[in-house]
Amino acid sequence: MKRNRFLIFTMSMVALGSMIVSCKKLEKNIYNDVPTENFYQTPAQIAAGVAPAYAALVPLQTEAVFQSNEATTDEMIVPTRGGDWFDGGKWQALWKHAFTPDIGTFNDGWNNLSTGITKANFILNILNNLPTKPSNIASINAEVKVLRDYYIFYLMDMYGNIPLVTDFNTDPSKVVTVQRKDVYAFLETDLKANVPLLSVKAASNYGHMTRYAGYMLLAKLYLNAQVYTGTPQWANASIMADSVIKSGLYSLQPNFLDNFAVSNDGSVENIFVIPFDKTYITGNQIEAYTLNYNSQFTFDLLGQPYNGFCSPRAFYLSFTNADVRKKMFLVGQQFSSAGAPLTDKGTGLKVSFSPYVNELSNPADSFKFAGVRSVKYAPEPGSFPNSSNDGVRFRLADAYLMKAEADLHQGNTATALPLINAIRQRAGVPIWTPADLTYDNLLAERGREMAWEGWRRNDLIRFEVATGTKYWSGARLPGKTQDADTHTYIFPIPNLQIIANSKLTQNPGY
Repeated sequence: MKRNRFLIFTMSMVALGSMIVSCKKLEKNIYNDVPTENFYQTPAQIAAGVAPAYAALVPLQTEAVFQSNEATTDEMIVPTRGGDWFDGGKWQALWKHAFTPDIGTFNDGWNNLSTGITKANFILNILNNLPTKPSNIASINAEVKVLRDYYIFYLMDMYGNIPLVTDFNTDPSKVVTVQRKDVYAFLETDLKANVPLLSVKAASNYGHMTRYAGYMLLAKLYLNAQVYTGTPQWANASIMADSVIKSGLYSLQPNFLDNFAVSNDGSVENIFVIPFDKTYITGNQIEAYTLNYNSQFTFDLLGQPYNGFCSPRAFYLSFTNADVRKKMFLVGQQFSSAGAPLTDKGTGLKVSFSPYVNELSNPADSFKFAGVRSVKYAPEPGSFPNSSNDGVRFRLADAYLMKAEADLHQGNTATALPLINAIRQRAGVPIWTPADLTYDNLLAERGREMAWEGWRRNDLIRFEVATGTKYWSGARLPGKTQDADTHTYIFPIPNLQIIANSKLTQNPGY
């Protein structure tokens, strides 16, 4: 059973005017009609007060932000199976990079990230106008600001030139598009000022933005600086990742898949997570999205999965059979929880997952089983569609990979190689020699280690910009031709956002 990390608070407040549920579960306190000036004084009240900014993380785990960053890459494909998963052609458009401003997934992602920013700004506005401020107001402000920066980072990474709103009282009519390089500069300044004020890892702040989660965010910012500004920042990226590694607070989890288990709050590797619970904090629905209808009987789920997301053959074959990380995929004949081979009742076909996804659409019954399915997040018996696995946002292995990449760009293979080999040793595959440490190999290793964690688009574009190899924009099977130019490095500003605010400027190429 999971340890209780957070309380669940139900609050009805004049100042907030809404129900706020914080992360984690079981214990409940009720606050009714508490005047704002008397709130934010106890640790419990502070946790409840900042909870809305954390609640906005929930859809990032498996919804539009995740889907935009995975279904546009070589790592995840959503084929049309008969009449299922066509959805106006959007999944095929994502795979083929036929991006348009009216794709609903882009609008949903924009809204989800903007909600997080707005909630953070609202909380900061309340906090800093209290007549009696809590004694630790500086650290609370820093925590909410760094969490806000996390949302801003994703919005900038995905959409490029974006609104930069950092004051809840900003006049909506004055919100304009800000250049990506200027958003980058703001994030660098804000993170450098606030991350050192955050607390370090502790049982009481599980799921909170801590100091080393902040340094991971700074490392991501610097690692992608060439994409965002045209100027690499490899040395700074290495320093930030190294600060996490040298903290001594985290270590590689001996069993790779334990980081994503149903009860993964004991991971010694995970740095920042979104806490989930199948009953109290719903939103981790990856088991529903990827598994086949018949997988209900393999994992004793309470409902029938949607048979959508899968990985294609080329990505699956990048893993050797010795690689323990390959166990994150289901392939071949499937069985019931009792061990009996599964047969699809509707078609009479054996339920056998094939890595071959040779087309984007096929009405054949057998195509229902095309594509390997991800069980990186272990399906939870007795759940559906939500599971209790906490969503992993930052973990130590990513710090290793980021530092290795940054060091390789600086010619420091002697420092990069041990980091990669520590990850490969855990995976059960042969360690590399200096000759193996190439950009092609490093990107492939990132794919194997970080699969389905929402970073693949970010990685492919960064490696393409740095090396010129068409990792992101190149052709791939099935059905994707080479992008005509590089405008697809960023998504279009959704049409609905421009309709709502005519001062926003559409990205080039759309």
